[in-house]
Amino acid sequence: MTTVSEKIAPSLVKELREKSGAPMGDCLKALQEVKGDMEEAFVVLRKRGMASAQKKAARSTNEGLVGTYIHAGGKIGVLVELNCESDFVARTADFQELLKEIAMHIAASDPRYVKREDVTAADLDREKDIYRAQTASMGKPAPVVEKIVEGKMAKFYEEVCLLDQPFIKDQAVTIKELIAQRVAKLGENITVRRFARFKVGAPDWTVAQTRAIEAAAE
Repeated sequence: MTTVSEKIAPSLVKELREKSGAPMGDCLKALQEVKGDMEEAFVVLRKRGMASAQKKAARSTNEGLVGTYIHAGGKIGVLVELNCESDFVARTADFQELLKEIAMHIAASDPRYVKREDVTAADLDREKDIYRAQTASMGKPAPVVEKIVEGKMAKFYEEVCLLDQPFIKDQAVTIKELIAQRVAKLGENITVRRFARFKVGAPDWTVAQTRAIEAAAE
């Protein structure tokens, strides 16, 4: 006998996550409860307060805090600016805990960008060229090659973009989903504005900020 959970396509779960901003697990449970009905599942998430992140994403975030994390006996240091809509939320324990968790994650995972949109065109072109060269010897049709490259690019984003990375303390949740959970709880939009990561003895360091900040500075 086929169960309800087996009938829920991963594409539906992904679509609901993108629509609601809720974690994958909550999206799956909501879809299971309503037998795969997308609109009803969204209503379920709204009732639980999980669908607020997407709705609040366009709100300005001009308040917040700068947090630090020092790791490995002072060998790795991170500065990160986390923004929200009000100073009141910035002072809450939940917001400050999220800030510490993100700083700790950056220390451990060493992302290069905040989000996908921040990856430079040069880096994207380089990676795609490398992946196409790797698949050229397979003798696959061009559309198949592009699908393979697309899959490899998704992995690339996961490796270098903070928001796409699985949270080091819970690999089932990305940093974007971790933030969405706090947005639902605190009722305000929350964004990572920029971060810097330093490692003693390393030939370089990471400084990343969103393109919106770069555009405003020009």
